[in-house]
Amino acid sequence: MTRRPETQSQRPDDPLFDVPQIAALGIDGLLVRFRAGESMEANRAALALRAALEADPITGVQETSGALASVYLRFDPAMDVREAILSALRERLAAADWARAPLPQGRRLWHVPASFEGGDAPDLGAIADAAGIAPEEAVAQICAAPVRALALGFAPGQAYFGMLPARWDIPRRAALVPAVPRGAIVLAVRQLIVFAATAPTGWHQIGRSAFQPFRPSRGDETFAFRAGDELRLHPVGGAELREIEADDPGGMGGARAEPIA
Repeated sequence: MTRRPETQSQRPDDPLFDVPQIAALGIDGLLVRFRAGESMEANRAALALRAALEADPITGVQETSGALASVYLRFDPAMDVREAILSALRERLAAADWARAPLPQGRRLWHVPASFEGGDAPDLGAIADAAGIAPEEAVAQICAAPVRALALGFAPGQAYFGMLPARWDIPRRAALVPAVPRGAIVLAVRQLIVFAATAPTGWHQIGRSAFQPFRPSRGDETFAFRAGDELRLHPVGGAELREIEADDPGGMGGARAEPIA
């Protein structure tokens, strides 16, 4: 059964809106939302819709971008295209069950070595306590399975990976940390980030990699991660990570990517 767009209700037993919502965003944009918060189903819908719009653009749409559970479409407000775009968008939304649509093609599984020792993981003990387990078990659980790049944002090439099991629904800090290093592995609200640049954060640093997600010298490969990619962290010792870093000045940090069938 297909979903027709633009209703405001939400079933309590369904993580998605009964139908996708379309809202105006400024004078030159439309926002399609599949859920008010995050869920893997809503993220799949957002990824699939954006991929479909990129593969077969709606006339008049100049740009699309994706978030955790929504897709943004930008158009030229000087052109009389808004109503035509709305009509075409409603047709697209009604034509498929986006929460069950295939994920974008060309996705990759990234294997990234990371240290969870000492100064590389200043908040590991605290988040393990919050989860009620030992730090070693916390690392084992976090590294046990791949997590999906739900969206990119905050900094160039920086991906939000999730969703971790419910025990990792740990809130952000009450106060900002002045800076975590590029490559830091941080955690909050069931998500992981590999920091693309040194930056302040309200998230918890639980590890560090030598991987650089943002590589401006690589042209078409400036952004390593794409929305829909997956990440698997592999624990290594702090000394081993530093050896990897010294042997790999190009910023891969021992990471490798393989296609997802």
